[in-house]
Amino acid sequence: MKQQRTNSALKNLRKTCGGSCSSSDDDVVSPPEAYIPTGKKSLKNHNCMLYSTDWEKSALLSNFRKRGWLKVPSFSGQWNFYWACTQNCRYIFGVDHPYRMRSDQIINHFPNSVELSRKDLLIKNIKRYRKDLERRGDPLAQTYSTNTDLGIGGTRYKHLDIIPLTFVLPADYQLFVEAFHRNRSSTWIVKPCSKSQGVGIYLINKLSKLKKYAYDSRNFYTAMNRDSCVISKYIENPLLIGGKKFDLRLFVLVTSFNPLKAYLYNEGFCRFCTEKYDQTEINNVFMHLTNVSIQKTNEEYNAIHGGKWPMQNLWLYLDSMRGEGVSNMLWLRISDTIRHSLDAVAPMMSNDRHCFEVYGYDIIIDNNLKPWLIEINTSPSMHSTTATDRMLKSRLIDNVLDIVVPPDSFPDEHWDKTPSPELLRNFTVLLPIAPLTVSKKKTVSSGSRRKKRSPRKNK
Repeated sequence: MKQQRTNSALKNLRKTCGGSCSSSDDDVVSPPEAYIPTGKKSLKNHNCMLYSTDWEKSALLSNFRKRGWLKVPSFSGQWNFYWACTQNCRYIFGVDHPYRMRSDQIINHFPNSVELSRKDLLIKNIKRYRKDLERRGDPLAQTYSTNTDLGIGGTRYKHLDIIPLTFVLPADYQLFVEAFHRNRSSTWIVKPCSKSQGVGIYLINKLSKLKKYAYDSRNFYTAMNRDSCVISKYIENPLLIGGKKFDLRLFVLVTSFNPLKAYLYNEGFCRFCTEKYDQTEINNVFMHLTNVSIQKTNEEYNAIHGGKWPMQNLWLYLDSMRGEGVSNMLWLRISDTIRHSLDAVAPMMSNDRHCFEVYGYDIIIDNNLKPWLIEINTSPSMHSTTATDRMLKSRLIDNVLDIVVPPDSFPDEHWDKTPSPELLRNFTVLLPIAPLTVSKKKTVSSGSRRKKRSPRKNK
């Protein structure tokens, strides 16, 4: 068999990234698809989309194939559509890289999406965003009076309190110590800045567990420390269902950061812990961390439902337990939280017209029905643990492809990336957060007046 032609600029791409889970893949589509020859003569008769992917997942492959797209190796450079891993995307957009994308090529990551996915950079961007709004006198930066107690967010912002109080270690160690001493009974959660799937996360309620960072904070080169992490105030009053803690995994599609064009997928799922929540047992990860990669190692893990609950079940539960309409109110709060995070990072993003990105948002709801942004994933897992999970992710990718690829055409960097309304289907446009109406009696967010699709109505 003739060896595949390699574009010299792409010769160092990783050939495959495998699966996003350590377990065996559930969903490699069979029969395996062979690469088509990539020589100029071979491609001359193929008047169809050519794709490449670093992930062998059925949610992706089934949607590519049903459109009649043909697979080519990524290192050939012949593809029109590339679903890449973040490492390969960074390689393609690297400053010392000679490859220049054609006008008919698109890729599934923005060059510096790390501004959203790295926990320390996300915190920095949100803090800067707050200060910018405050300097401009924007009503969104309104604060409560100084005699108001600081909550989990550690701020007095009325509308921008979207993340728990967070510090970057070791650089902010002394600031953290001051906050810790103000409430010695509080619990904090430590997370490595650049890791995922719950790796390296633990809870603390004593400063003695952070001796390493106390030493590193006195080092002149703390900003260059490779073992940096974030430490956040732990949400000790999470909303529980059946006595168990859970978080939400939501999907957000961004096709442009300038201007910002973002869409929130109306489907998603809750990820439950396998053991009932007990605030005092801070060393039991099965009570506190909702990551599937962690929970599936517990003998209590149920492989049938995978510890997941469709969002529709959550809406029904909330409306029945908290009152009709509560789910719509919560959905609006979540939408505003996501829009704030995107507005915060938009000025820092490299807005390449060849790019789009699907983000996985992790949201925790407290017992007061306030959503808290926990983290953002630039490569949300397309691995399916259940049949319901597989169908949801397949519908998601199908909808994404309809939006990012011009209808009945090839990718085009000159396209304005404005899909027709009927192609949005299960996506809701994340509208800009309009100025607030302020009165002496109350403050009303424009989000409460914004017309949105009900989160329970899926087509």
